[in-house]
Amino acid sequence: MTEFAETFTEPRKKDRVSKFNVASILLIPLAAILFQVYVPRFLTFLSYLELPLLVTVYFALMRRSPVSGVLFGMGIGLAQDSLSPSHPVGMFGIVNTLVGYFSASVSQRVDVQNPGVRLVLGFFFFFFHEFFYWVLARALLGQSLEFDVQRTLVQGVLNAAVAVPLYHILDKLKITGEGA
Repeated sequence: MTEFAETFTEPRKKDRVSKFNVASILLIPLAAILFQVYVPRFLTFLSYLELPLLVTVYFALMRRSPVSGVLFGMGIGLAQDSLSPSHPVGMFGIVNTLVGYFSASVSQRVDVQNPGVRLVLGFFFFFFHEFFYWVLARALLGQSLEFDVQRTLVQGVLNAAVAVPLYHILDKLKITGEGA
């Protein structure tokens, strides 16, 4: 009888919301944005890496709330826009907001602790991000950007390969215990 009662009182693994301290929530996205802005200037082979997007997806997946996913995406995207000299302000904000919302929505239905699921989600949301950036640049700015599917697929695989170990490292920063 106690086993039956425990299944109703203890949340399932996929229903648990992860908590982080405020410093992690502020410093990790800032480090990812600064990495995105400065590292490709010195190491051009890392220009494919979209760390702010991966961090947006991670925090949205772990919080499991579309509202917090929207806020993470919006904040990270607008900060990325403000530090990037080549992009109009608001483009990454809009796209990362969409990514944050949809990744948090997915996390409510899928157990996102599995590395295979994280790999697939990292790839999917990179492709989603690139596609919607292309759509918005054409629709809002009237730019005729080329959407290179082959390049996007390769970069999506590379970003997904980086996402799995990155998410494992970020998992270590979760607040554990009864407050989590």
